[in-house]
Amino acid sequence: MPPRLRGKWALGITPRNFTWILKDKLAICERPGGYGDNHRRVRRQEEIIWLRENGFGCVISLIPAPHNLHNYDELGVNYRHRPFTGAEDLAQWLTAFYRELDVLLLEGTKVILHAEEVGDRIVGIMGGYIRWCGLVKEGTQAIAITERIAQRQLDPFAREVILMAASLRS
Repeated sequence: MPPRLRGKWALGITPRNFTWILKDKLAICERPGGYGDNHRRVRRQEEIIWLRENGFGCVISLIPAPHNLHNYDELGVNYRHRPFTGAEDLAQWLTAFYRELDVLLLEGTKVILHAEEVGDRIVGIMGGYIRWCGLVKEGTQAIAITERIAQRQLDPFAREVILMAASLRS
């Protein structure tokens, strides 16, 4: 059983750049604890506690390396490591990933994904998912909605993922 904290830190702290993609079902955030020189072990623990206490049933790490995944086990949080480097066959990776994500969400699992940062890669992958699963049919509309969620214009990679997502559904 994971340790339970008491007092003001018992509920943890919200991960940086936490953003809902599908309200109360699917979210994204920066890597718990931060990345690079900004990474802090205590912050990582507090953010993972927040994920646990807020009912996230699965954390999916898109970071290529398996850094700090053991912390999820230590704090009783289910996780999956689905490294995304961009070097793999994009269509094949997206198809497998979207199917897996769809199963989790259809089972009622509250899911959060993280990469090192909340950049256009993770945002584009999520924009592709909302199109792939049929929530938004038209590609340009899915791009506009994803840009509204991200509060910025998307780069060519993110737009490409969103535009190709519908063709991945079989």
